[in-house]
Amino acid sequence: MKRVAIIIGAGILLVIVLFGWWFFSRPERGTTGSINTHFRWLGPNDKIVVDGFDDPKVRGVACHISRAQTGGVKGAMGVAEDTSDASIACRQIGPIQFLGEIKDGEQVFDEQRSLVFKTLQVVRFFDPERNVLVYVAYSDRVIEGSPKNSISTVPIMPWPTQ
Repeated sequence: MKRVAIIIGAGILLVIVLFGWWFFSRPERGTTGSINTHFRWLGPNDKIVVDGFDDPKVRGVACHISRAQTGGVKGAMGVAEDTSDASIACRQIGPIQFLGEIKDGEQVFDEQRSLVFKTLQVVRFFDPERNVLVYVAYSDRVIEGSPKNSISTVPIMPWPTQ
């Protein structure tokens, strides 16, 4: 009986540690807003969350990404697996300046969509023929990813000086 209590206590402690690691290791993003989509009796509602972020290697480009966020008890505890639905829009907001070598398929944003197995990612490509940056948002899993994706392009244009 005492052995079972120790195992249960260790399991609960492990869940608390994993949740704390996951919650506090998430990078801070600039949440622009959210919209409730489904009422939940217990825990937060399901919602669509919109975050803004800058490309870390391309000054002058800003992106906004919207994605579903599962609520309820599982969502409140951080153990719900969110859907793979996401949408992205990126725009030139100033003169384009490359802050280092950019590589095709380089990750510019990532966010955990479940406790361990699923990640929402945004990668960047450069199309030199059209002088355009291409951003693709998609979700992947350890074993199986999703074909759902969203794309946004940013033509590199001269920026008016003041």
